[in-house]
Order: sequence, then structure tokens, then C-alpha cells
Amino acid sequence: MENLDSDLLRTFIAVADAGSVTDGAARIHRSQSATSLQIKRLEAILGQPVFDRHGRGVVLSDTGRKLFPVAQDVTARLDAALREISQNTVSGKLRLGIPDDHGRTKLAAIIATFTRHHPKVELDVTCALSTSFPEALDKGSLDLAVYEVENPSSHEEVLYEDPTCWVSSARWNFQIDESLPVALFDHACWWRDAAVNSLQARGEPYRVVYSSQSVSGVIAAVEAGIAVGLLGRSSFHAGLSVVNDALGFGNTPASKLVMASSKPKEQGPQDAMKVAIRAAFMAKP
Repeated sequence: MENLDSDLLRTFIAVADAGSVTDGAARIHRSQSATSLQIKRLEAILGQPVFDRHGRGVVLSDTGRKLFPVAQDVTARLDAALREISQNTVSGKLRLGIPDDHGRTKLAAIIATFTRHHPKVELDVTCALSTSFPEALDKGSLDLAVYEVENPSSHEEVLYEDPTCWVSSARWNFQIDESLPVALFDHACWWRDAAVNSLQARGEPYRVVYSSQSVSGVIAAVEAGIAVGLLGRSSFHAGLSVVNDALGFGNTPASKLVMASSKPKEQGPQDAMKVAIRAAFMAKP
């Protein structure tokens, strides 16, 4: 009789959490075909399907629902054992920079995971506008940073890609023949540059009626119905509408959230934090 391999259980959990084989494969950094093969192997061992097809994705079958809490418990125990054995080898100081908007939702999870696993590391976190982070890495005042770019360099690891488009409040219609009210970032960054370039390419009158240092500020202006704004798909909700076609905008670039590091004084803390950051940004919001 075959045994349940923990690697198969981790693949099963990833697909179940993501709701599709494709997205689950991305979470565990495997190809879709390799992930599908692992799920088929798991089902062959169990003699039962663990997923049912649902639209373009998958949902847990009866067998999958029984297996899921067991798989979570087994993998959590294995991870805890590994941490207990290995965590004492990681110590030192780490200076981390993380963008304010992403930091609000992800920073707590990252710090909690990291400090629980690596209590001997002294953590110094800067949560702020990220435009200065690359320079801080170059100067050595930060060890590791997360920030947004349009075109990543070879030394920048992409955490996720967020397509952008112009949005308005779902409750307000703009007149195309009027000067378009726009909400922009008020600091020099690629978001502002991308928005201005898109407005200029549209070739129609516009006026900046609202400026903000943060994504939440731009969203507030759009929700209030006073302006359109260039936002990432991750910021969408039911109260917003995409207006690219309606207002004659062309394609807009995607934002890439990247992670980069300076030359490490202590490799251990930096590598450990990279693992925590990857896990936090791959998790569902």
C-alpha cells in the first residue's frame, strides 16, 4: 500500500486554496502539468477524486473535504518540527522596507510569521512610500525591500503582477466631451508617470482634481465620484467600474511588485525573510 507523501498534500492544499490547478501551481512554483500529475497520483492512492470541476476552477469533493483538514494538520506539524530544529541557526539584524499600501494588509502577517519562526533576528521595518527603497538598498541603509516597478531588473524578484486600468465610481457616468476629472498620485513614481502618459496618449482635455500619496487616497476620490483614477486590478470592488473603452483610453502597463536586496552582511536573516514575504504575498487577501 502506498503512503501519502507530504509533497502531494502540499500540492493538494495549494490547489484547494487557489480554487484552480493553474493558480495552485503558481503558488508552489510548479508547472500546471506537473501539478495535475501530482493531483492524479494523490487520487490514485486514495482511489477517489479530491476535486470536482466548477466552471473554470475546482472545488473539493466529499473525499477532498475529509482530507483537507488532515493535510493541513500534517504539513503544519512537519513545518513546525523543521522550524524547531532549524530556527536557532538564524540570528542577526535585518532592515526591511515595505510599501505603505501593501504593508497595511500584509505587514502584520509577514512580521508574525517571521518572528515566530526566527525569534533571534532583530527586525527593523520601514513602512513608507517605496520610491526611495531602491536607492536605500544601493546605499546599504536597507537590507531587503518590497516595491513596485513597471519593468523589473534582473536582480528584482517579481512577487506578483497587477494589471492596471482606468476606473470610475459605478454610480457616476462621465461625459466624454468634457474635461475629464482625474485623481493622481502626488509624488514622482511610475504610477503617476503611467497615468499622465495614458492621459496624454488619449489626447483629450483633463484636469487633476485630487492628489494623494497613497492608493487608498486615489480610491477614495474615485469612490466619491469626483474623478477617475488609474488603479490595479487588486484594488477593485463592486463599487468601481472599468472605463478604458468608454473614455477612449488605450492599454495601460501592469504594476510588478518586486523584492530586492542589498549585499547581505548576514545571509541567514535575509533568506529567511524572503521565504516569509513570498508566503504572505502568495496567500489570498
